[in-house]
Amino acid sequence: MKLSARTVAVAAVLATAACAPQTSGTSSSDKDEKTGTLRVWLFQEVNNTPKEQVVDSVLAEFEKAHEGAEVTVEYIPVETRAQRIKAAFNDPGSAPDLVEYGNTDTAGYVKDGGLADLTREFGAWDEAKDTDPTARQSVTVDGKVYGVPYFVGVRALYYRTDVFEELGLDVPKTQAELIATAKEIRAARPELYGLAVGGAYTYGAMPFIWAHGGELATGKGGSYASAIDGAAARKGIEAYTSLFGDDNCPAAKCAAMTGNDTITAFAAGKAAMAIGGDFSHAAVEAGKVKGRYAVVPLPGVEAGSIAPAFAGGNNLGVLKSTSHRTLAVDLMQRLASKEAQGELFDAMGFLPTFSDVRQQVAAKEAFVKPFVETLAADTKFVPASPAWAQIDAGQVLPTMFQEIVSGKKDVKSASADAARKMNDAFGSVG
Repeated sequence: MKLSARTVAVAAVLATAACAPQTSGTSSSDKDEKTGTLRVWLFQEVNNTPKEQVVDSVLAEFEKAHEGAEVTVEYIPVETRAQRIKAAFNDPGSAPDLVEYGNTDTAGYVKDGGLADLTREFGAWDEAKDTDPTARQSVTVDGKVYGVPYFVGVRALYYRTDVFEELGLDVPKTQAELIATAKEIRAARPELYGLAVGGAYTYGAMPFIWAHGGELATGKGGSYASAIDGAAARKGIEAYTSLFGDDNCPAAKCAAMTGNDTITAFAAGKAAMAIGGDFSHAAVEAGKVKGRYAVVPLPGVEAGSIAPAFAGGNNLGVLKSTSHRTLAVDLMQRLASKEAQGELFDAMGFLPTFSDVRQQVAAKEAFVKPFVETLAADTKFVPASPAWAQIDAGQVLPTMFQEIVSGKKDVKSASADAARKMNDAFGSVG
């Protein structure tokens, strides 16, 4: 793939990142230069060319508007983002001015002292008023705003229309019906997973917990306590883990599966249902089930309800160490503008974070409708604590699911152990 002319080579920077010191916080620059070079780090996508084209169009307009300013963009691997970005916080001389980051990373990066407080600029940005509340929450820590939402992603239920027609099945309207339907399909078509699930698919499991009234944690303002062992949460855990077995998705094969693994199985024709995101659409379209599937919101506990979904996605933020704050903020807002987000949807299928733009793309593309309905119904987010990065990296929730489906622990003891680990992480950050 030929990279954009503005793209900086990744390899040289990667070579130095491995030996970067641990983050100790960074300080604000006392400069606000209106000319010179802005460095931008964005995430490398599976097929990055369409994203580059959207970005390059924005950069051309930006450079036209700011004589004497130019931009270099480096596309970095998502998998190594934490190491790269934290190293940049410690080395302002080689750090970017503007960075794309995962929305679950916000609190951790704020604690590290790397992101600039943009509360004033966000409040003055005219388009910000149409940002949906959950997306805004993803850039907010302790009431202050540390960036702008770039795109949002949620999950819904993909199902095989041909299998449902062949077996005379109705689309499930409750989670109980979903579980029963999955097992009915497996019994009739043992070569298929009824519903592909994964022990390492945290974001596929969360809607079951939330739909039963459970929570991951309780608290606010940076102070949290785990709620994963609460009675309501345990009901959701029991519902999700009941899908692991020979009668649906054998634990020996499915305990280690990730979200990508479940979508890969569905796209390959090995599963009758899967919980996938709007961002999974292209992969499914490229698979064997093209033309033989549909998508509906994941059902909740009550008939007609939609299970709360995790509001994933990415944000853009300005580093506190930038010497081009005004230019960086302007470029950030241009990249995350309504126009650019609409173009990014057309190019990549990423859902806009603006409610009005999302309705426009939903009217244009039928596949978006169930995801927009899910967003409108209810979405949830992970605790806004820097401890979440530890919990996520430590595989606390996947370990809990895997212990249950392997028979090593029951739901009560596994969730209690997970709660202790979460509380240790919450306590370690104050």
